[in-house]
Amino acid sequence: MTVYIGVDFHARQQTISYLTTEDGEIKHLVLMHDDPASVRAFYEQFTGHRVVVGFESSGYAAWFEELLEELGCEIWIGHATYIRQFAKRRQKNDRRDADLILELLHTGDFPRIHRYSRSTREMLQQLRYRQRLVKMRTMVINMLLFMASSRGVSMRTQLRSQKGQAKLQQLPLPEPLGNQRDELLSLLQTLNQKISTIEQWLEQQTKEDVGVQRLQTHPGIGLLTSICVRYTLEDIGRFSNTRKVTAFAGFDPMQDKSDERERMGAISKQGSRWLRFFLIEAGQIAMRRDVDLANVYHRVSRRGGHAKAKVAVGRRLLVRAFIMLRDEIDYAEFQRRGVAARSSRGTA
Repeated sequence: MTVYIGVDFHARQQTISYLTTEDGEIKHLVLMHDDPASVRAFYEQFTGHRVVVGFESSGYAAWFEELLEELGCEIWIGHATYIRQFAKRRQKNDRRDADLILELLHTGDFPRIHRYSRSTREMLQQLRYRQRLVKMRTMVINMLLFMASSRGVSMRTQLRSQKGQAKLQQLPLPEPLGNQRDELLSLLQTLNQKISTIEQWLEQQTKEDVGVQRLQTHPGIGLLTSICVRYTLEDIGRFSNTRKVTAFAGFDPMQDKSDERERMGAISKQGSRWLRFFLIEAGQIAMRRDVDLANVYHRVSRRGGHAKAKVAVGRRLLVRAFIMLRDEIDYAEFQRRGVAARSSRGTA
């Protein structure tokens, strides 16, 4: 027996439409999340059967997914926009949404999206947490720099070193500012320690990951960028070509075409913003050591400016990373294949 459960999930409650292949009768239920025992009891009653649970992607559903995994349910997460396109009426409420999800599950039309494994989710969560800590550290440093500048002392990048922090510690300040300085310096040291701990954890977890190590052979791609690319893409086989990968990352330009008029606009910015951030940052380092990427940057910057050139290099770097992961090659082999391909075209 298979149990299909369509869930309209919200932060405080979930509306459920479900049926079993044994009788085919559709039943409805509303579960409140402030009573987790009743939520567990409902799904636990189907233990021993195949249970397919479908719902739209949600940032509040982490605990719910963990519960379903524990109970051995199949989790199908759907694209909210595509699910809505199947609706036959404009009228919308929780029960109709749950009924629609159940219908799509049962008919096989459910627009399922890729769901990351637990280990991948943990890796990406740590990476995002590190970036938030870095953002907090930047805010603290900026506050300290302003504090020093207001007293006629320019420190710029000195605060990243112990010597610079000691220099600021000796700066005479009025009592309120002095207390703030001491607290901010203490907070800065704490943030540095936490960031360092996370980076060590990431390095330890990925030291045996061949894909991460392979990506780091490319100039400009370090530990953080390689982890972000490797685990955000995860299953390389789900991308049939490089265009699919760039669209997944939001590097594809938006097209506006009507009749004979066609305009290619800015990139779509779909997918992971952290993936785009790391690739664009890494691209600025990579083009210093890679002639082809440097040529891309200079060519695009002449007609579109520096910002577009950085994005173009980041997109090219993503394509290279995808090829390296797909073909299981390092940077040296990637370069060799490129030279061989150009040579064969020249002699043809």
